[in-house]
Amino acid sequence: MATPSGLRDKLRDLALFPPTSMPVLSVYLNTQPDQHGRDNISPFLRKELKARAATYPPNSAQRRSFEQDAIRISSWVDTDLRPSSNGAAIFACSGAGSYFEALQFAAPFHANQLYVYHQPHLYTLAKLSDRHRSYAAVIADTNSARIFVFGLGRTLGVDSITNVKVRSRSWIEGWWLRRAQFKVENYQLRHAKQIVEHLDRVVREEDIDHIIVAGDDLILPILRRQLPPSLTAKIVDEMKLDISAPEHEVFQATIKAIQEEDARTDAESVHATIDEYRAGGLAVIGVHDVLAALSNGQVHTLYLSTALERIHPEAEGLHPALAPSLAELPAGSGVKVSDEMVTRAYQTGALVRLIEDPALLAHVGGVCAALRYRLNGVQ
Repeated sequence: MATPSGLRDKLRDLALFPPTSMPVLSVYLNTQPDQHGRDNISPFLRKELKARAATYPPNSAQRRSFEQDAIRISSWVDTDLRPSSNGAAIFACSGAGSYFEALQFAAPFHANQLYVYHQPHLYTLAKLSDRHRSYAAVIADTNSARIFVFGLGRTLGVDSITNVKVRSRSWIEGWWLRRAQFKVENYQLRHAKQIVEHLDRVVREEDIDHIIVAGDDLILPILRRQLPPSLTAKIVDEMKLDISAPEHEVFQATIKAIQEEDARTDAESVHATIDEYRAGGLAVIGVHDVLAALSNGQVHTLYLSTALERIHPEAEGLHPALAPSLAELPAGSGVKVSDEMVTRAYQTGALVRLIEDPALLAHVGGVCAALRYRLNGVQ
């Protein structure tokens, strides 16, 4: 199964696939079992692959490449698709060095899709990557803790911490009571410090931006006081969860809070970028200017509406300065705007954020971008 960091690396590799006149097949499969198992996948592939192959002249190089890829894709699904997978992405082009790449995920894709293009279609994969970024969840009580890392719809890792259980003796009086209570508090403090040290290491190693802390009323205040500012800034929510809660319950309880936080920060980031544009700062809006900035390598973060693929569903003719891949293709070729943006973003190291609420970007053409710098004094 792919990991969030591994998927980001793979997206960059796929973005560097050179444009080709041979058909590049990008297949996205929702492999979640339905009431009939996975019987819907094979009929989808047979129908769609046959229909798309027929659009190429018989015996042409493109037709031969496509048909070889169709056989290879169907064979992979039959033999290599794991029962535990809920989603799969396959990229193939026999006519370009027998290229073939297949990825499997615990997180599902929304539907079965087939794209035929001059490069791998990355928009759908980028959406999955953005929706399922990794995060940490800490569940603790006064003598134990579990630290989970979740991402791409599954548990990426879990660590446990167990320390001595100590209890205050309410029947002890006087200075003995104070001494016993001090001992308890000292144990709890050391326990909290150990949790924070472990969490800090996990966050740094896994490059995590979001943390959820859960526990009882005794440990949460102690943990809160031990968190350094670098971790406090990443806290999304505090909630009450029992230390013995099953893993799937922890995931279900925390993923909702993460999704709500993502929606909130997406809105804040989009508003801030548009305000930066209005002030004449480091930002651009609209398809034309964002494509130009991507081509120049100026973009730091691309904010792309999930509605943009519906607004620009077909390949369009653009100036090669806006879509450099056109220079490698036959005259009259076009590009899909949303896919060109995602590909260029990963080629140039820009961050990609897919915005679920279409209203946030509707008035700026469905896209805006925060820039690293201005080029020759202009945006």
